[in-house]
Parts: sequence; C-alpha cells; structure tokens
Amino acid sequence: MSSHGPARPMSARKSAPLRGEALIPGDKSISHRSLILGALSVGETHITGLLEGQDVLDTGKAMQAFGAQVERLGEGEWVVNGVGVGGFAEPEGVIDCGNAGTGVRLIMGAMATTPITVTFTGDASLRSRPMGRITDPLKLFGAEAVGREGGRLPLTLVGAKNPLPVRYATPMPSAQVKSAVLLAGLNAPGETVVIEAEATRDHTERMLAGFGADISTEVTDEGRVITLKGQPELRGQRIAVPRDPSSAAFPVAAALLTEGSDIIVPGIGQNPTRNGIFTTLVEMGADITFENERLEGGEPVADLRVRFGPLKGVEVPPARAPSMIDEYPILAVIAATAQGTTVMRGIKELRVKECDRIDAMVCGLRANGVDIEEGEDFMIVHGTGKIPGGATCETHLDHRIAMSFLCLGMASEKSVKIDDAGPIETSFPDFIPLMERLGANFRRENT
Repeated sequence: MSSHGPARPMSARKSAPLRGEALIPGDKSISHRSLILGALSVGETHITGLLEGQDVLDTGKAMQAFGAQVERLGEGEWVVNGVGVGGFAEPEGVIDCGNAGTGVRLIMGAMATTPITVTFTGDASLRSRPMGRITDPLKLFGAEAVGREGGRLPLTLVGAKNPLPVRYATPMPSAQVKSAVLLAGLNAPGETVVIEAEATRDHTERMLAGFGADISTEVTDEGRVITLKGQPELRGQRIAVPRDPSSAAFPVAAALLTEGSDIIVPGIGQNPTRNGIFTTLVEMGADITFENERLEGGEPVADLRVRFGPLKGVEVPPARAPSMIDEYPILAVIAATAQGTTVMRGIKELRVKECDRIDAMVCGLRANGVDIEEGEDFMIVHGTGKIPGGATCETHLDHRIAMSFLCLGMASEKSVKIDDAGPIETSFPDFIPLMERLGANFRRENT
C-alpha cells in the first residue's frame, strides 16, 4: 500500500529508440527553498517553474500554516507573501510533510529560533528517517525537541525564546543539515557559522544572498566556512526555478540504455554542487553534449543532447558523492548495462534516505541477474552489458527506486516489474507520461 493510495504496480520492457524532447519539472531543492524563503521575507515572492510534486506542495501548505499567503497563479507559477524573519505564527494543527525529508528538515530549521511549538509528522517512510542530525544542532540555538525513539517523527519542536548564534561543524556531508542551521541562524543575533569538511549543494547560500542576507563563504583548512549575520530583513524576489538535474538523470539514463535513442533534455541545472552524475556519465563514455550554457535565476543551466552508445565501468571518486548522492540508484542501473566494473564508495548517506537505497538497489538488481556487491558505504556493480530481468522489485515507498527499476526494465531481456509506481508523484509527477511520449514501453499491472 502506497502512502498516497493503493499500490500501483507497473512494468517496463525494451523499447524502440527514444526520440523527442524531455521537459523536466523544476528543481525540487530550489522549489522547497523558494517557498520557505518567500515565507520568511517581507513582500511578494513570485516563483515560476515550481515543481508541483506532492513533496513541494506539502511545504507550501506548511508555509500557509505558519501564516504566509501562498497562492497558485498557473502551472508552476506561485506567489508567496511572507511574514518576515521571526514572523512565523504557531500552526493550529500538526504539520504533515508527507514524504519530504528536505521539506521537514528545512522547515524545522526555519522555525527553530521563533518561540512557537510545532508538531511534525509524515508518511511511513518519513517517520522512519532519523531527525536527530537536525534537532541536535537546533538545540544549540535553544530549541527543544521531543520525538519517538531515535528522534523520529512524529516530533514536537519548541522554538527558542532567546536564540543564541551557533558555530557548527557538520558531522557528515549533508545540505539538509547545513541548510537547517543556516535557516535557524536567520533569527538568531550575531553570526551563525557552519563548517563543512566536504562541499554540499549550495542552493541555500545562493538563495539567501539573493533574498538579501549577509552571507559569505570561505575555504579554509577546516573546510568550507559559511558565515551568516542574523536578523536580516529578507526581501521578496522573482525566482525562475531551473529544471531538476536529479529528475533529468532518469530520461538521460533511459536514452543511454535504449539502442538508437537520441533525445534533448533542455534547461537542466548545472550547479557544480549538483552535477556529479553528468561528470560521471561522461567518464563512462556517455554521448552527452551540453548546449546553450547560460544562467537562469542565478543558477547555471544547459540543454543536454543524449544519444545511445557503449559505456564502460568507472570508479567514482568518493569526494563526488555529495554532488550526486540522489543519483546513485540510477547510476547502479547504468553501471549494470556498462562493460566492466563500476565502484561507488562514500555513499553511506544512502542508508538513511527515503529507504535504505543501497539495500533496495542491491536486492532488486540481484533479483534481475546483475552481479553487485555491497558494504556499509559502497556498491560495486560488475557490468556485462546484458541484464536478464524478469523479477519484481520492491520500491519501499521511494520515488527514485521506482524510477530506477523502470529504467532497468528498458534495458533488460525480460520485463522488470515494480510493486508501486505511486511514490513517483512526490517528485516527478509527469515521469510516466513523459517517458511514454519519448517511446518508453511501460505497462500498468493488475494488483
């Protein structure tokens, strides 16, 4: 049973060559942040290209519950009239973030230095995910948290009455942890400092600066030191959300795996803290060209042309993991179709995503005849270019696992079935019709 209704089994099988243009939805990370920073600003924030997946819609509902005015004007076009830094009102009910790990963690940071009490919950997947990595640094500001064992949802967070500025070194590379601390630091006096040993996606820093915050980044012997001056007056902005590189990875992969394919994927974000998957694919020999490179909304973007061709196994540098952490499931599928061994290390963060993504991919790939090894923080795929297929894969309420195994079926000798396509709605609602327009051979199965 999906958290969004009855399970929707689906299968994928070999397709004719993919052709056409894949219009990817807006970047999920930037969409979440646009709504939250718009709510923390004075005046109107006008957003175009917003991802209208369930995760982002849940964040919009949360901002309304905190007192911001959030209105949809048209497809992907939204307006937020904010309440200013420190202006969040106490919600009347529980904040349900559905499946959105990014949403709940950033919202916790945004309210942690305002003296209100908020209870958060989510679907079965989100309730199983650890929140201590967020609540521990928020307690340093003076917030209090009470949740289930292991700091899991449902969880009640009491915002600090007299917040203190914090200097915090992140114990693991996590843009969510960094962002939560920075958002909490907005309503704390003085300077809040975050130190990260490994660079993670920097959308929060870019967007805070765009909204008028005094924020700077310096590379030192400790790592990236990000300094934010508290209690600014953020001003509403116009935001054009670039298309999501994580979502783009799936049609890109499908074209690389389906013989004769040649597709265009326009306007994809190329932020260097997010584009590790494309760097890796090029190293594997992928036929990808980056055309019309430009800036949109302060973010680098490009149009991708992707054509089928032979791929080889590679060793992915562990230092690249933060720039492509969400793309390892689909990379494991691509590696299975390549010739040779692909080594992916430094990926233990996958163990605490929507599900244990290492375990989910290893089980599903093995069931379909792929030779794969795993450890606590690694996967090693021995690609032969041929995938027997024929098995049913569990998605564990995880959208990226579901999409990855549908792509696997497009390259397998026998069809591959997933137990539930429903979770795909959380991040890429148009995925199935978009892929079918390109030529993918998907089939809805009976439960």
